[in-house]
Amino acid sequence: MDLQSFNTSPADVVRPVLQACCDAPSWVAAVLAGRPYADEADVARAADLAARRFTAADIDQALAAHPRIGERAEGEHAEAAWSRREQAAVGTDQATAHALAEGNRAYEERFGRVFLICATGLSADQVLGALRERLGHERDEEAAVVADELRRIALLRLERVLDAEVSA
Repeated sequence: MDLQSFNTSPADVVRPVLQACCDAPSWVAAVLAGRPYADEADVARAADLAARRFTAADIDQALAAHPRIGERAEGEHAEAAWSRREQAAVGTDQATAHALAEGNRAYEERFGRVFLICATGLSADQVLGALRERLGHERDEEAAVVADELRRIALLRLERVLDAEVSA
């Protein structure tokens, strides 16, 4: 979707595209409300500002759409394809899969939510290191990290939308 289409398409067309980037209703509404945008940088600024205002409810809803790190997202929709691409370097060997599964379980027990990290460009060792480090966070500290990781993922996905990279 180019910028012109993003700016001029009906909200009912753009909304699901934005929800695939980040299924946080306030974020989607804010980005939609800012149209038309002068350029892609303007869209990114508005999306970034909206993401910096995520509420706990926004984060909970958006996390429901994210698979566990190390698990392959199923389906042909853009969000699943992006997730597979983002986690491509995480690795699929048995030892890594086991360590991620154990880390995910410990994280979910500690924080009551799925572990979220912007995995684009990260190796399995980097992801595991971050997971282990974040298990030591206090709840408020980890909530802030999750919000920032979600913001980073949303902005990367939105950039892909505007670059028309919606396929895997």
